[in-house]
Amino acid sequence: MSLHRGNLYVTARAELLSIAQELADIARAETLRWFRQPSLSTQNKLAGGFDPVTEADRAAEAAIRAHLARRRPEDGILGEEHGARDSHSGLTWIIDPIDGTRGFLAGTPCWTVLIALADAEGAFLGVIDQPYIGERFMGGLGEAWCDGPLGRRALGARTTAALPDALLSTTFPEIGTPAERAAFERVASKVRLTRYGMDGYAYALLAAGQIDLVIEAGLHPYDIAAPQAVIEAAGGVMTDWSGGPVGETRQVLAAATRDLHAEALALLAG
Repeated sequence: MSLHRGNLYVTARAELLSIAQELADIARAETLRWFRQPSLSTQNKLAGGFDPVTEADRAAEAAIRAHLARRRPEDGILGEEHGARDSHSGLTWIIDPIDGTRGFLAGTPCWTVLIALADAEGAFLGVIDQPYIGERFMGGLGEAWCDGPLGRRALGARTTAALPDALLSTTFPEIGTPAERAAFERVASKVRLTRYGMDGYAYALLAAGQIDLVIEAGLHPYDIAAPQAVIEAAGGVMTDWSGGPVGETRQVLAAATRDLHAEALALLAG
């Protein structure tokens, strides 16, 4: 841990953990106000495709931003719907108000609210919240837990070391480009089970010890930051497809163990 993060842990830990939960509470209330409502207004952000945004996405992010303006006005914000605000504290909140808007529109309970806190070294605190189920996964600053209908439990990635025993998830069967799809299929052909359509909830399941791998492409920083913090707090590994930091490649390989990560990484490379 760097000196900056060490000092942060001591002097601001309780405040930052509290604010992260406050933001998740705010987003939970706002998103549930719109969920499964037939009057929900939707727009498409992608010409020639379908990338939906709803009034629920925008309202939830606006509510989060308003709370941060009161509680942490010096912090930066990077959000999917309302862009970036510069940081004057060295800290930035990274927000995806509804990760899995397609699932939100379909009424499925796999969409999540993603909230992360990052410094110059990357995200060090993350929250993955599923408002409808009432599950919250938090990782970082010494925390690694899930709270929900079954009570509070410690997070912990599985100990699976080999692909034939692994459970794999990705959001879209047609993942990424044709080359990325072929790379994904090399891994999928070796695992015990592959499941689709979980969006950010899959990363929470990996941290909770339910699945072993998540492989995705075409992601953005607000899709990645909170899952990475939560998975690493749970003992898992998350990189891009070359084993480096998740960044401009927009590719993610999350694994329960380093052995499993190495095996999947070799197959992704061809």
